[in-house]
Amino acid sequence: MAGVAGDGDVNQSLLAHPVNGRRNGVDHWDEREQEREKEKVKKKLATRVWIETEKIWQVAGPAIFTRVAMYSMNVITQAFSGHLGEVELAAMSMANTVILGFNFGLLLGMASALETLCGQAYGAKRYHMLGIYMQRSSIVLFLCCFLLLPIYIFTAPLLKLLGQADDVADMSGLLALCFIPLHFSFAFMFPLNKFLQSQLKNPVMAWGALAGLVVNVVASWLCVYVFDFGVVGLCVALDLSWWLMVLGLYWYSACGGCPLTWTGWSVEAFSGLWEFFKLSLASGVMLCLENWYYRILILMTGYLQNATVAVDALSICMSINGSEMMIPLAFLAAIGVRVANELGAGNAEAAKFVTIVSVVQSTMIGLFFCALVVILHNKFAFIFTSSTDVLEEVDELSYLLGVTILLNSVQPILSGVAVGSGWQAHVAYINLGCYYVVELPLGLLMGWVFHFGVVGIWGGMVFGGTAIQTLILAAITSNCDWAKEAEKAKARVAKWSTPDPELLASADG
Repeated sequence: MAGVAGDGDVNQSLLAHPVNGRRNGVDHWDEREQEREKEKVKKKLATRVWIETEKIWQVAGPAIFTRVAMYSMNVITQAFSGHLGEVELAAMSMANTVILGFNFGLLLGMASALETLCGQAYGAKRYHMLGIYMQRSSIVLFLCCFLLLPIYIFTAPLLKLLGQADDVADMSGLLALCFIPLHFSFAFMFPLNKFLQSQLKNPVMAWGALAGLVVNVVASWLCVYVFDFGVVGLCVALDLSWWLMVLGLYWYSACGGCPLTWTGWSVEAFSGLWEFFKLSLASGVMLCLENWYYRILILMTGYLQNATVAVDALSICMSINGSEMMIPLAFLAAIGVRVANELGAGNAEAAKFVTIVSVVQSTMIGLFFCALVVILHNKFAFIFTSSTDVLEEVDELSYLLGVTILLNSVQPILSGVAVGSGWQAHVAYINLGCYYVVELPLGLLMGWVFHFGVVGIWGGMVFGGTAIQTLILAAITSNCDWAKEAEKAKARVAKWSTPDPELLASADG
């Protein structure tokens, strides 16, 4: 028996030598198949990440340009004001940054309710509802603009009450009145932006912002150096630029650019306004509590000893942070749209995947800018000042700036998930608790009781508020039941929608 070993065990002989690709009971063919499957999975994941990245940047790229262009209009207006005199610059800063900025944040936040409704309706293919939602939002914001008018009318006495110099307060009051047309443009501009953004038409918004920026630069130059209209002329130039953008976006939307989603003005826009107002207010409070935090930070710093140096240094850091924030805020818009679209379409796993990809990419960008600030901690302030005292203060604050940039690369993304999912009311309570129950008292304690100055105020507010808020939102998002959120989105779309007239007509036919 040639196949039998000396001890007579046939199996031992067969197991000792590979036969037909088998060794020790393991099929190498199966191993190779498993490796091929793993490679396929990796390639499939890489493809999914690439496709999702394209979709995100399709919204985020133009959104970054749009935000930078709009931000630049305010910077240009203040820069021209600075050439007219110190009082003019201070008055324009007060009217533009404080008065107009306060209302800008509230109305923009209220319009963000459309990111949930329009995004989920678009994903659910209830296209006709997007135009109706946009009209409802414009009506609600337009009425709110009237409620906010006293802030503009009584700007001068309000600033005097807060301790501003009479000449600055009086001129700020005049400029605030000149900004009333701009104030009313928000009621139409923000809903139009959200309406187009939910359909991934951000390039249109970017072109509109570019046109507005060009008009603003030319009109500001003409008002100051040709017609000698002074700061009032600069206000008119800014008003004109914003209304030009509003009319351009409306013309695109109503004249064929959005054939599926714009079906003309409808009386349905006037139904359910109170419910729509409550939803919009929750969105407004959610974003405003974050927006006002930075203004409170600067206000608190103004009461420190040697406040001028502290405020100058903090303003430089806030300028750097504000410029970098354009990227995560664009991601907020992108992920809000993408999550809303996927939940509206019932794609729970896709919504979860969008969230993961967005958080990872934004965090990587945040790490890059955080490292850049830390490396250039004693150099980047030279762009703004040559004062030795201010440079030293900025150098001391640079590490807090790096931490703030890193946290702000994650927190807006999680807020975008909240907007896309319709969690605005819950996040508003989280923001209220983190920013105003924990953050402000801790900042006051570190700044005044323990005498850490501006470092203590900012550090206490960052680690006591922003960090805790980010952790809470991260915990909520990571434990989210996406299938349940998709069901909620379906119910939300059904609640806020009316039947498509074309479908009803075809059914009757």
